[in-house]
Amino acid sequence: MSQSKTARRTVQISENGPYLVSGNIPLSKVTIGTNRAGESTKWEPGQQYPRQEQYALCRCGQSRNKPYCDGSHSTSGFDGTETASRQSYMDQAKVLRGPGMSLTDVEGLCAFARFCDPNGQVWSLVYETDDPLKEKQFVGQTCDCPSGRLVAWDNRTKEPVEPAYEVSIGLIEDPAKECSGPVWLRGGVQLIGADGFAYEVRNRMTLCRCGASRNKPFCDGTHASIGFDDKS
Repeated sequence: MSQSKTARRTVQISENGPYLVSGNIPLSKVTIGTNRAGESTKWEPGQQYPRQEQYALCRCGQSRNKPYCDGSHSTSGFDGTETASRQSYMDQAKVLRGPGMSLTDVEGLCAFARFCDPNGQVWSLVYETDDPLKEKQFVGQTCDCPSGRLVAWDNRTKEPVEPAYEVSIGLIEDPAKECSGPVWLRGGVQLIGADGFAYEVRNRMTLCRCGASRNKPFCDGTHASIGFDDKS
C-alpha cells in the first residue's frame, strides 16, 4: 500500500463534535462473545455498514442516527475536550517480564472488554509463559484487548505480537454488560486531534462514543457504568 493511501485513512476529531472519518474505511459492528462463565472469549462479527469515502461518527452519544452524527452535539452542550496523555504508548507503559513473553500495560487505556480475565488473568499468565499452553492463552487474550492497553512481547525476538488487522473500524457491542462499547480503530488508523495533533499510530485503539469518558478521545469504560445504548 502506498504512503499516500495510508495517509488518507484518518479519523479527525472535531472540536466538541464528531469523529470525521476519511479514506473509505470499512465500518461494522463487532460483539464481545462470552463462554458459559460469562468471560469474554471471542469477537463476533456483526452488521456491516455501506462503504463511504467519508463519514461522521457520533462522539457525544446523543445522536438519534447512531452511529452517525446528526448535529446533537451542538444542542446538548457536549464538551469533547481531549484530556488523554499524548505521550507514546511505551513512555506510559508498565512492563512485566515473564520467562518466555513480556507484557506492557497502559492502564489508562482500558476499555473494559475483559479479555484479560480468563485463565487467571494475563498479569499472572505472563509469568507462566514457559508453558506452551499458558503462552498461547496469554498471547491470545492480550491480542484480543481492543484498546491496545495490553501488548504481548516475545522475549526471544524482542518484538511485539500483534493481530493482523485490515484497516477498519468496529462499533463494539457488549451484551454481557447490556451496553454498547467504544469505536474500535484497527490496523493503524491515524487519529488527529481537534488541534491538529497527530496521535501515535497503533494497531488497536478504542475511542469514546458515549460522550462520558474522562480520558477523551479514548474510551475509559464509562459506557458500561452508564448503560450506554447506541439504539437509544
